[in-house]
Amino acid sequence: MPSDDTGAPEIAQKAPFPVEVKEGKSYFWCACGKSSKQPFCDGSHKGTGFEPVKYTAEKDGKVFFCGCKHSQNTPRCDGSHSKL
Repeated sequence: MPSDDTGAPEIAQKAPFPVEVKEGKSYFWCACGKSSKQPFCDGSHKGTGFEPVKYTAEKDGKVFFCGCKHSQNTPRCDGSHSKL
């Protein structure tokens, strides 16, 4: 689903992206859905009105980053993809 006049993000995938994160490291989650480096930002949002969301890992472990770009708990998955 491409972005349109409503400002809706593109759906990168209808499932979360499981990522092993490192404590203290910052990650920049793609909010627009256009990045070729999902779930992270590659600068493709320029001119879209979207900005990446910074996430700093509190501990080492797996984080499920939102893939559908509709989570109310960004950048983490909240299950919103199951309603799309």
